[in-house]
Formats: sequence, C-alpha cells, structure tokens
Amino acid sequence: MAPIGKSLVFAGIAIIVVGLALWGFSSVPYVGKMPGDIYLRRGNFTFYFPIATSILISIVATLFFSLMRR
Repeated sequence: MAPIGKSLVFAGIAIIVVGLALWGFSSVPYVGKMPGDIYLRRGNFTFYFPIATSILISIVATLFFSLMRR
C-alpha cells in the first residue's frame, strides 16, 4: 500500500502545481488566445475549444518529462 500512497501524494502535488501554473498563466496575453483556438459566440451561446493551446502545452509537457527521465 505504501507505493500507492506515494503515488497519490505525488499526483496531488502535480495537480496543485498545474493548477497554480494555469492560474498564473491566465494573465499572460497569448495563453488561451492563440491562433488555432476555436471560439464561437452565437447569441446566448459561447463555445471555446483551445486546440492550439492544448497542443502547445502537450509539446512542452512532453519535452519536460523526457528531460526529467534522463
């Protein structure tokens, strides 16, 4: 059970770090408003899908974790 507990603690810390990073990056002008993000506004309905931002975050996370593995 100890390895599961350690994994849960590290997962919780990772979630907190990601949450704080997203909270801090919300004031950066280009994060979440990149070309390629889908934003539709029709009357009372708004749809936002940050596909370009998601791809960028995925690339950065992949590079970070591949460097951490070495």
